[in-house]
Amino acid sequence: MEADSPASPGAPEPLAEGAGGEFYSLLRRIKGKLFTWNILKTIALGQMLSLCICGTAITSQYLAERYKVNTPMLQSFINYCLLFLIYTVMLAFRSGSDNLLVILKRKWWKYILLGLADVEANYMIVRAYQYTTLTSVQLLDCFGIPVLMALSWFILYARYRVIHFVAVAVCLLGVGTMVGADILAGREDNSGSDVLIGDILVLLGASLYAISNVCEEYIVKKLSRQEFLGMVGLFGTIISGIQLLIVEYKDIASIHWDWKIALLFVAFALCMFCLYSFMPLVIKVTSATSVNLGILTADLYSLFVGLFLFGYKFSGLYILSFTVIMVGFILYCSTPTRTAEPAESSVPPVTSIGIDNLGMKLEENLQETHSAVL
Repeated sequence: MEADSPASPGAPEPLAEGAGGEFYSLLRRIKGKLFTWNILKTIALGQMLSLCICGTAITSQYLAERYKVNTPMLQSFINYCLLFLIYTVMLAFRSGSDNLLVILKRKWWKYILLGLADVEANYMIVRAYQYTTLTSVQLLDCFGIPVLMALSWFILYARYRVIHFVAVAVCLLGVGTMVGADILAGREDNSGSDVLIGDILVLLGASLYAISNVCEEYIVKKLSRQEFLGMVGLFGTIISGIQLLIVEYKDIASIHWDWKIALLFVAFALCMFCLYSFMPLVIKVTSATSVNLGILTADLYSLFVGLFLFGYKFSGLYILSFTVIMVGFILYCSTPTRTAEPAESSVPPVTSIGIDNLGMKLEENLQETHSAVL
């Protein structure tokens, strides 16, 4: 009895060590799932797109505030012209089914609708700032994300898991934090001339963005990046050019051109061209939804730059907002979505792993295989 007594006080130690080991093992599994090379690469690519959007926002604001130049359609027209000169011309010199004329004969009307959606989405969002408030634009612009997920569900047959909806909710919470920081910092100083019209423009623009992004994902993954950019460049140039002559010819005629204004136009066009050129590459390895979640940080980058250029007031909520959005983005990318193949004739539908976040799924499978071997 005396020999056994010393063992009783130490009995819980193996249990404690086992619980601690399980906890650290859980942490390692979470770290291995959330901070893989593919997720880090996706984060980097998403923030690169955010910086491009930040560049377009800063140059546009500089033109509007310092030089009183408000010509969003002219700025978009220059970008579409660059896409036309590079990607449309590239399609013209291709042979076979990838040739420009062959594509136009088969799908010209589809690309007209795509070009119209893309041009009007850009125009409506910018025009909405004249009618409604900054807060309304930032909040209602997020309406495009659930629209995008719904379109992906029905058109691309994307199937989401619970964690994806949680991740989207976290990202939207981060946007709400950013809007709250704007109000506390006093940036909400424009009541707008007609809030209802502005809000409707934002909702329509966000919905058109969602349509354009879903079409972009389908074309990039099923056809080619060059075909998407070439056809958007062609019809975007035509549509924006016509609209430019109708709605902005007086504004363009009143511009007092100098080298600074020209430089800002060039900077805007280059940022927008890089955004259009790189976004299909990111969408191809992830999805349109994850890209739209990643670029929610673009407004925050613009705010940080505005601290130095436009005298914005800093708030710690901006850092919190950025952190919350990035947490939601990482959560979304941590688990791949699934693609449900449509049923053919009498064969029942088969659910399989889609190409959305395929690299992360392959890495996950390799880790599981390695664990099984051990």
